[in-house]
Amino acid sequence: MAPISHLTTVGQTPAGHDVHAIHLQHGPLQARILTLGAIVQDLRLRGVGHSLVVGCEQLDRYYSDMRYVGALVGRYANRIARGRFDCNGTRYQLSQNALGRHCLHGGAEGSDVTLWTVQHLTQSQVHLHARFGDGHMGFPGALDVDCVIRLTDNAALEFDVQATTTAATPVSFAHHGYFNLAGSADINDHQLEIAAQHYVDVDAEGIPTGRLMDVVGSDIDFSQLTPIGSRSVDHNFCVAPARGAVQRVARLVSPRPGVTMTVATTEPGLQVYTGDHFTGCAPRAGVALETQSWPDAPNQPHFPNAILQPDDTYQSTTKYGFDVL
Repeated sequence: MAPISHLTTVGQTPAGHDVHAIHLQHGPLQARILTLGAIVQDLRLRGVGHSLVVGCEQLDRYYSDMRYVGALVGRYANRIARGRFDCNGTRYQLSQNALGRHCLHGGAEGSDVTLWTVQHLTQSQVHLHARFGDGHMGFPGALDVDCVIRLTDNAALEFDVQATTTAATPVSFAHHGYFNLAGSADINDHQLEIAAQHYVDVDAEGIPTGRLMDVVGSDIDFSQLTPIGSRSVDHNFCVAPARGAVQRVARLVSPRPGVTMTVATTEPGLQVYTGDHFTGCAPRAGVALETQSWPDAPNQPHFPNAILQPDDTYQSTTKYGFDVL
């Protein structure tokens, strides 16, 4: 059982189940995480007078205008075109919760609105569990997911996610936090650097065309530390050809008050979204840096494989490290 001193009840789901806030502290970092969606609601760094992430106090907004903000999204982060894919000779039709045509972040009832169960809790980390039944949102296979969120010795917020399935199924979980290191009205003065040579080309609905585009010379060239400015970004950067060892893939810097964040991950993709279509708060109030598989990989044979087999274990690690310049 989790020590009760680290847990507080903060409200209920629409079905009447209690939602708890989990309070973590280690070194210079403090975090508040909800059992609803594994949402990182608040993140503090010693010496900085504001939260480093976008969040809100009203739970009902995480079902509406603050959907996905700060949550662990899945069972498949990002988009699957037309909400369908073929696997082992069978076509599966998924929840079409994006524009009424595509599957987004696991469907209408994805992991972001799931009530996760606390398995173990210490002052610096929490182990959460969720189970998604065979056929949930149209996906094959019963999926058991364990997510450990910890604050590390080197001032990092770390996510370790493992999953097993009873049938072959697409799996990709991503932390969908929106970062604002300055506590400012927008992230335009933040500087961003991404270790990628290509990004995934998408159509007007955010669906991959199958083409990979050169980063250098493009409108979203962050191959060197570059101000975000007014650029509108909602693209997957190809940071690796497949899931592998943890490597640094991005750096975000706020000149004022001089806070820097590095992103290291096992994942092959980094979806960057500048929050242009925020409805819950001001547009561009934060930037999402989502480590994940490439979007629509189940329908793109030349993309990194994102199908989890019953005899395998999905293992994903992402670390967001913080420092004051």
